[in-house]
Amino acid sequence: MEIQITRAGSGQLKPKPADESRLGFGDIFSDHMFLMDFESEKGWFNARIEPYGNISIDPAAMGIHYGQEIFEGLKAYRAMDRGIHLFRAKENFKRFNRSAVRLCMPDVDIESAMEGMKKLILLDKDWIPKSEGTSLYIRPTMLANEPHLGVRPSRSYVFFIIIGPVGAYYKEGLNPVKIYVEDKYIRAALGGTGEAKAAGNYATSLLAAEEAKEKGFTQVLWLDAAERKYIEEVGTMNMFFFIGDEVITAPLTGSILPGVTRDSVLQIVKQWGMKVSERSLSIDEVIEASKNGNLKEAFGTGTAAVISPVGQITYNGEDHIVAGGKMGELSQKLYDEIVAIQYGTKPDPYGWVERID
Repeated sequence: MEIQITRAGSGQLKPKPADESRLGFGDIFSDHMFLMDFESEKGWFNARIEPYGNISIDPAAMGIHYGQEIFEGLKAYRAMDRGIHLFRAKENFKRFNRSAVRLCMPDVDIESAMEGMKKLILLDKDWIPKSEGTSLYIRPTMLANEPHLGVRPSRSYVFFIIIGPVGAYYKEGLNPVKIYVEDKYIRAALGGTGEAKAAGNYATSLLAAEEAKEKGFTQVLWLDAAERKYIEEVGTMNMFFFIGDEVITAPLTGSILPGVTRDSVLQIVKQWGMKVSERSLSIDEVIEASKNGNLKEAFGTGTAAVISPVGQITYNGEDHIVAGGKMGELSQKLYDEIVAIQYGTKPDPYGWVERID
């Protein structure tokens, strides 16, 4: 697909962050964006890069009224040799298409979408921060935009990619976070859309997250919808527990997101010869392991934070300190390994990194 490029004029260019140490997450965006349109009779067309700006949408657009909206999150990294690295980007677009299928939306041609993304990154490559721990966040999104009030799949969509420089996702950085075990609300049920990266999944999580925040917690740990017993995931991360000699994470049964970083961690710890299990893990088993000293570590995994150590789990009014409230040895080792591969400071034995410049 031919991609038309309209460069931003001098009056449209934005000032770049002067102090990369103060970069937050998700507030700053580059000068351009990639877009393409879909109509059921034509397929995908009008691929273009244009100056970053508002998207015109009809008030009756079906994505607004019926929730057909999906997205992805991935990053580009400024490598030590000043090259630009992508980390497992194709896996993100494969997951994007799985989300599209679940929400009755058209899939994108992965090669075309990635070509548009790469051209956008290279056009705005000066926005990629260079400081340790920083990166360029990439947000592909699809929204139903047919103007129609009636419950059915839309016949037209807009796909776009926006990018921007980011620092640490959590203000704690690599310091352990405190998580609250949610047993009142649910995030997703089997047979629902929990495994899709759909906007509605995040909307349903907001109230519990805000209530937890008011109590002093960073994140909510969700339990299964049926029994409020088995651990699923944290609001923005998959969860791992290191109990005894076993590294455990929830299985992909349809209610949690199949994380790319989750999969990376699974491959790495298997390569290291550790015992790894994708199995149902009850909150009672975790609390018991904490009480008897078998819970060595707990950590979240995700594109935004990579590895986020958990220093405290609170359940039924009781605080359970994990790894002495510090980052555990395995969490640190995994973080160092993945980040070193992403930034090219060590060899990539898995073929995960693609250099685009």
